Amino acid sequence: MSNEVDRSKRRFLIAATTAVGGVAAAGVAVPFVASMMPSERAKAAGAPVEVNVSKIEPGMLLTVEWQGKPVWIVHRTKDMLDRLSKNDPNLSDPTCEAPQQPEYCKNPTRSIKPDYLVAIGICTHLGCSPTYRPEVAPADLGADWNGGFFCPCHGSRFDLAARVFKGSPAPTNLVIPKHKYLSDGRLLVGDDSKGA
Repeated sequence: MSNEVDRSKRRFLIAATTAVGGVAAAGVAVPFVASMMPSERAKAAGAPVEVNVSKIEPGMLLTVEWQGKPVWIVHRTKDMLDRLSKNDPNLSDPTCEAPQQPEYCKNPTRSIKPDYLVAIGICTHLGCSPTYRPEVAPADLGADWNGGFFCPCHGSRFDLAARVFKGSPAPTNLVIPKHKYLSDGRLLVGDDSKGA
C-alpha cells in the first residue's frame, strides 16, 4: 500500500515540477524574445516621412531625413526637365537599367511626377553627400554640365535625374527611395503601398 502512495506522490511532484519549469521557461523566454523586437525609436527611424512639397519653390531643393539618410526633393523647372535629355550621351546608365529605383520611376525623369525628383543624397561611390549644383556649365564642372549634383569628395557627377556621368568614380545612379503622393502637395517617402 505504501508503494502506491509513493507512486502517486511521485507523479504529482513530477507534474508540479514540470508545470513550474514550463512557467519559468516562458517567463525567461518572453523578455528575451521581446528584446529582439525593434524599439520605438528604431521603428520611428525607419518609418515613412511625410513632406509638404507644395512649399518648395521651382528650382529649389529640400532635404529631409529618412532612415538616417538625407533624402533630396528637387522641384524641377521646365528648363531643368528640358536639359535632361542633353545628358544622355554623357551618362553611364541613361535608361536606368541598374535597379537603383522602384519600377515606377524607371523613366527619363526617374520620378512619379516629372516636376519632383526624390533621391537619397548619398553618393554611390563611398557614401559622401554630393552638393546641389543646378547652374549650367560652370568652369569647374565642364561644358557638358547641365545642372545636377557634384560630389566634392572624389568628383562624381550626377544630372538632375540623379543619373551618374561616365568617368565618375560612382558606379551607379543615385538611389530613388520608394515613395508615393498622398495628394498634389503631400509626399510620403519610404512607403509606396496602396492604401485601403
